[in-house]
Amino acid sequence: MNKKAKWYRRLFSFLREVRAELKKVTWPSRNEVYSTTIVVIIATVFFGLYLYFMDLIFSWILNQIRGLFG
Repeated sequence: MNKKAKWYRRLFSFLREVRAELKKVTWPSRNEVYSTTIVVIIATVFFGLYLYFMDLIFSWILNQIRGLFG
């Protein structure tokens, strides 16, 4: 029974510490979350399109080279 009591004490101690640390956190405002989300979406779309077009260009180049030598 002693091990179980120690286990529960450690768990509750851990949860108290987690709660205390979460109170120290500075959470972003709604506007900050909104604006950073927009930046991430725009960057993702931009780099996705960039990689897509680069893939098309390199595929075309490789097909041209294969056509010459293959």
